[in-house]
Parts: sequence; C-alpha cells; structure tokens
Amino acid sequence: MKGIILSGGHGTRLRPLTHTGPKQLIPIANKPVIEYAIEDLRDAGITEIGIILGTNMPNKIKDALGDGSKLGVNLTYIMQGEPKGLAHAAATAKDFVGKESFVMYLGDNILKSGIEEFVSEFDESDFSARILLQPVEDPRQFGVAELNDNDEVINLVEKPEHPKSNLALVGIYLFKNNIFDAISKIKPSWRGELEITDAIQQLIDEDLNVDSFVVEGWWKDTGKPEDVLDANQLILETLTTKIDGIIEENVKIKGKVQIGKNTIVKSGSVIKGPAIIGQNCEIKGYVGPYTSIGDETKLIESEIDSSIVIGNSIIRSDKRITESLLGQNSKILSDENTYPKGRSFVIGENSVIKL
Repeated sequence: MKGIILSGGHGTRLRPLTHTGPKQLIPIANKPVIEYAIEDLRDAGITEIGIILGTNMPNKIKDALGDGSKLGVNLTYIMQGEPKGLAHAAATAKDFVGKESFVMYLGDNILKSGIEEFVSEFDESDFSARILLQPVEDPRQFGVAELNDNDEVINLVEKPEHPKSNLALVGIYLFKNNIFDAISKIKPSWRGELEITDAIQQLIDEDLNVDSFVVEGWWKDTGKPEDVLDANQLILETLTTKIDGIIEENVKIKGKVQIGKNTIVKSGSVIKGPAIIGQNCEIKGYVGPYTSIGDETKLIESEIDSSIVIGNSIIRSDKRITESLLGQNSKILSDENTYPKGRSFVIGENSVIKL
C-alpha cells in the first residue's frame, strides 16, 4: 500500500501567513502540520509516499521534507499545478500508485487516533474505498455522507446546502486502484472542481463496496487560524516534559513543558504548561498554557498565552498577547500609551506591529 498527501491549495483562509508559504508548513506544537500526516502513514506501515504539490511555493515543501529519510519514509513529489479538486489531485498520482491500493491524506488534517486500525486488512477486503467520518456541528462546510439503517454508505455530497446527516468526511481516504476509473467518469461540480465525493459516489452507483468508520477522538482540519490554534492546544495536551535549555534562578515552571537546546529562560520568568519553546530562544516574562514558541525567538518582559509564534521573532509588549498566530520574523513592540490592553493577531512573515 502507498500513501499520497495533498499539499496544494492556496490556503486563502490563512492569509497573510500563506502569502509566504504553503499552509501545510504552519507548525503545530513546533512541527509542520504535514509531518503529522507523514508520521501517521509511516506508523501504519506505509513508507512509499507521494506528496502532491500545488502552485503556492512548492519548493518550500521540498526543502522542508527532503527525501523523507529523516522521518523514516521515501518521498516522491508530484506536481498537480492549479488545484482543480481533490479527485483531480488524486488522479495526478495514478502513475505513482500503479496497481496498488493507497491512502489519500489531506496535508492540513490532524487525527488523534492515527490511521493504523483503518488501514488494517483493507488490502485483502472487497471494498473499493473506505471513508472516515465524524459528526460535526455544521456539516455544510464539509463533504457529507448519508448512511442507511444498516450503516451502509448510500450517498455523498460535497458541502451541501441542506445536509441529510451530520457525518462529515474526515480528510483521509483509502482507495483501491479502480478509483482512477471512477474519477475519469465524473464531471466538475458547481465549484468547477473534480470532487472526491463524486468519485466515491460513482463507485457506489456501480455497486462497488464502500465502507466507513466513525472516528473517535478529535480530528482537526487546520484551514483557519482558530482551527490551527485549537489543534495546537490538542497536541500540547499530549506533551511530555523535556528541558534541554538553560533555566536561571527564580524561574517557575509548572505543568508539562518542553524547552529546546540553547534556549535561556531568564530569572523571574514563569512558564505554565502545556507549552513548548524551541531552540536558541531568550525568554524573559510569562509563557502561559497552550503556547508554542518557535526557534530563535526573543520574549522580552512580555506575556503570551494560547498562541503560536512560528519563530525568529521579537516580542516586547506590556500587554498580554493571547490567542494569536504570529508568522516568521514578526516583531511586536510596545508603545506604553496604547490601549486597550488585550490584542489578538494573525500576522504574516516579516511583519512589524507597534502597539
């Protein structure tokens, strides 16, 4: 079995961060989100993985992941070009997949449980596809599955205006080789895209077997800033304490905290976990729960919580920063006379904010 990970798309809901790189490289707990997908595939025994590249700086994906050897996999890069739908992306991997079955994993999704139990025995089964589902509050934002009384998949619709169920398709799919024939028979949807839901529906219409699993535990599609912060919180809750940096006297550390090499936590600082701080940082102030601070960052007499600082940034603020997503090379510099005291940010790389 092979794996393909989709890393195209323009990430419009995460702008301005995605003006300077693909959304799949935004870090969750200081690790690019796409690496969680790679690790899930690897842990399920899938080491031959194709990365489907789009037009938004695909070389940054290549530079970040290389040949995959550091993650214990072998990566092949496949150009999709302009994104024309998930089914179109899958079709670009036809030569890579060959005659094997495969897992298609959307590169901005994170699944707590991993995928081992879903992959198990799929090769030997008579199913042409396997989909993962989870109940959601607003299914209109997702592909939606309708099941009959025997829990058999009977209908799939992409982002329906009037959903017939609340079961959203998780962005992970298992397919046999005949999905490519199904894709060749479908037409673009009203969105102008080849929808993977239509391709799976084609299998159902041809009386081929499609089964489903309702996923337990959390699943996150990190397509919006609030989803990125939520995923960061969920990952940090699984953190184990590891301190490799330098901790000066009179520092208070509570909860599960990771601190990278060559990072200095200055006297008088308070770190409350779960939190992760990267390498070569200088911390003087308060780092609160659910915060991830990337490498080469300086926090100077400042407070931050429930936020992600991607790295190479300087924060000097007399106002607490909360629920914020800060891009590379960001600077937040205080003006003592600025009010109110609470601010939230989503700012891109190389930004400067003066408060």
